[in-house]
Amino acid sequence: MEFTLSDELSQLQETVRRFAREKVKPRAREIDESGDYPQDLFEDFAAASLLGLCIPEQYGGSGAGIMGLTIAIEEVAKYSSTAALMLLLTRLPTGPVMIAGSEEQKKRYLPGIADGTTRAAFGLSEPGAGSDVVGMRTRATPDAGEEGGYVLNGTKCWMSGVAQADWYTVFAKTGDPASRRHDSITAFIVDRSSPGLSVGSIDRKMGVRGVDTGELLLEDVHVPRENVVGEVGGFRLAMLGLNSMRPVVAARGIGLAEGALMYATEYVKTRSAFGGTIADFQGIQWEIAKMAVEIEAARLLTYRAAWLADEGKFTSEWVPHLSMAKYHATEVAVKASGLALQLLGAAGYMKDHPTELWYRDARQLTIVEGTSQVQLNLIGRGVLDHSLWWD
Repeated sequence: MEFTLSDELSQLQETVRRFAREKVKPRAREIDESGDYPQDLFEDFAAASLLGLCIPEQYGGSGAGIMGLTIAIEEVAKYSSTAALMLLLTRLPTGPVMIAGSEEQKKRYLPGIADGTTRAAFGLSEPGAGSDVVGMRTRATPDAGEEGGYVLNGTKCWMSGVAQADWYTVFAKTGDPASRRHDSITAFIVDRSSPGLSVGSIDRKMGVRGVDTGELLLEDVHVPRENVVGEVGGFRLAMLGLNSMRPVVAARGIGLAEGALMYATEYVKTRSAFGGTIADFQGIQWEIAKMAVEIEAARLLTYRAAWLADEGKFTSEWVPHLSMAKYHATEVAVKASGLALQLLGAAGYMKDHPTELWYRDARQLTIVEGTSQVQLNLIGRGVLDHSLWWD
């Protein structure tokens, strides 16, 4: 059992840590206040070869896997959850392609993500189908024309990166839209240039501003048969894709928690009160200590989950371990951002400090890609089914 990072991962961690301090930290507040997509930061990511961390080398990436991406996102999320989301979007929409895509699909769509010439987004949720995936209503009907393929109709929502993407991984019902059968759902690669595809309304978000989240509208969009990802009936593929993403989302949580706690700790060491500093009080020290323990526990869960994902262990029997990482790390982010704001007092509530930004951004993490309640259901089911058992 090894608890230290390899030389390659340690070097990656140091490189991204320096990158985050120099490039991300100075831009975090401006990105949040303007809400504008930080194209300059995206180009910096590309120049630093950080967009292809999870992409295999044969498709233009660096082959650092989920673990490499997890470590990078942790460092970036210390300063900006938006910037961390930009890195996350190199894996979420490409995951199904890497798991079940054809060789032709991988060669066509992955290299552009790795070098930054293209971007992608992931279309699963709908206005009436978030956590209830099989409740989706987007329909894919066989195209009766000579070319074959499918015609997609429906609306996807809450898609991060929807306005910037060049292509989308979209899940749709190939059977009866009212059916709740798992084999009625299939994944498709849909190009942005496809006639009938358009970006709908853009959401007005409380936090994680700068990467647009919104609707994808599909009206008689033709998708060629070669853009079907895996087998027709891809509910399992949707779940495998999300399962393998748990440590990546968790990394945003531990990074945010680390950034918030470090900032608040430095503040209380210099804030004078009652003849000393706030840090002199045992009650303050205990709160910092408890949060440090929770962050380290979250890190261990997350790194183990990333290792499992890289080993291909993201099928149903491994779900409890992956879900524990996502659940704990994102809940810790909420707790750490709240503690940081409290430690700064009135100052923490003001935009003079980044604590209120972390506080707003953290709440997103317990909702996206499976709410905390969904993760608890999966963990609980794993214990009941003995997938997670100690005997």
